[in-house]
Amino acid sequence: MPHRLPILDICVLAAYMAGTVAFGCWFLRKSRRPEAFMVAGGAVPAWAVGLSIFGTYVSSISFLALPGKAFSGNWNPFVFSLALPLAAWAGSRWFVPFFRRSGDVSAYSHLERRFGTWARVYAVACYLLTQMARTGSIMYLLALPLNHLLGWDARATILLTGGLVTLYTLLGGIEGVIYTDVVQSIVLIAGALACVVMIPLGMPDGPRQAVRIASAHGKFSLGGFGPSVAESTFWVVLAYGLFMNLQNFGIDQSYVQKYLAARTEAGAKRSVWMGALLYIPVSAFFFAIGTSLFAYYTARPDAFPPGIRAEVAAGGGDNVFPYFIVHALPPGGAGLLIAAIFAAAMSTISSTLNCCATLTLCDIYRRFLRPGAGGRESMMALRLGTLLWGGAGVGFALGMIRIRSALDAWWTLSGIFGGGMLGLFLLGRVEPRAGGRAAAGGVAAGVLVIAWMTFTPGAAWCPAALRSPLNHFLIPVAGTLAIMLAGLLLSPPRRG
Repeated sequence: MPHRLPILDICVLAAYMAGTVAFGCWFLRKSRRPEAFMVAGGAVPAWAVGLSIFGTYVSSISFLALPGKAFSGNWNPFVFSLALPLAAWAGSRWFVPFFRRSGDVSAYSHLERRFGTWARVYAVACYLLTQMARTGSIMYLLALPLNHLLGWDARATILLTGGLVTLYTLLGGIEGVIYTDVVQSIVLIAGALACVVMIPLGMPDGPRQAVRIASAHGKFSLGGFGPSVAESTFWVVLAYGLFMNLQNFGIDQSYVQKYLAARTEAGAKRSVWMGALLYIPVSAFFFAIGTSLFAYYTARPDAFPPGIRAEVAAGGGDNVFPYFIVHALPPGGAGLLIAAIFAAAMSTISSTLNCCATLTLCDIYRRFLRPGAGGRESMMALRLGTLLWGGAGVGFALGMIRIRSALDAWWTLSGIFGGGMLGLFLLGRVEPRAGGRAAAGGVAAGVLVIAWMTFTPGAAWCPAALRSPLNHFLIPVAGTLAIMLAGLLLSPPRRG
């Protein structure tokens, strides 16, 4: 039998959802032109863009999967966040000025001028696949607490929530996305803080007991510091975090559009630092939640259901936090936390769908189908693109239902789909001699490396000596480096 949600929680959740949809609808009048829908006329203040960048980082992947990883493992994935300052410095120093001065809404149109049409198509395809994997992970994780609360089939929940978020994105354009992100960021921070305080206070012997239990089980470990590249060590996750965060700040359409939406270049740079530095402590809150939950259920083993116990034993933990929200929080608390989870999910999904629709217009429709498309026709393409990619995200989510850990699945898929984009961009920036052929050769080498690392570990058809010994978090690292190295080797030699 599903757990019945108290009326106060229902009111909190309903009020939040109604307010969010109404807020998104209010921006409909400002998003009736293609440029307003995509970049808001470059009139958004830096603080709002910064909170929106933060909201793009914090999805239900963070809100549910990070506590799940901390519960079943330790703080090793938090090392990803420690790479943010260096990536933010590179983003504000090089990437923001580059895109602000390029004059292009698409983050990938310059690749066509640099290397040819194929490079633009390749980058756009990688981005769209990466974002659909992310959207699917988020929708799946959003379905978990609703499944526990209402007993709904996860598939029906994904279809319902995916449809609502797609509709809200369809109405507000990028300005609606950004300002709604501001509200949602505040809600999710409040929800995370509430849990960080409430869970340790609920321990039988107080908060110190939670620290003692977690320390005794090595829950605060950041991973090993040895030289192994086969395990998820501190250095492996740090390398993954550096390359993926460089990709986020450097070539991710979701961020580039927000750089362009800011009023000034200086404001766009400040927004990068604001989003990055805010995410580090908030991500620590999520790991603290998972660690506290481990201590909470270690002290109360009878309160932990056998079904979730079996899931944790198999290496997963995504359902632990939703179960706690439903069964342990006081009236009103569950509604607040579920609203925060909705906030985290909707913030990221709406941004992703808006950007995917933008690329559909700029890089597909206007580039190959209707170069002279007018405003009304372009708006139709943007609306249809939003619907198309919303449906694709739902499809990815439905395919993730039987996955043990959504965080591992998302990190692996993002490394596979996104591993080549950063290398191609960096090759074009650091080596002026690299032309289209050198870049194509580099991408071919990168794709081969990514395929080798993805499909050979544990494959019966592959001889043991030829299988990749590298941890899957190194896929984007190796793919990026392979593209750059091969591209440099294939470039014409320097004269004189």
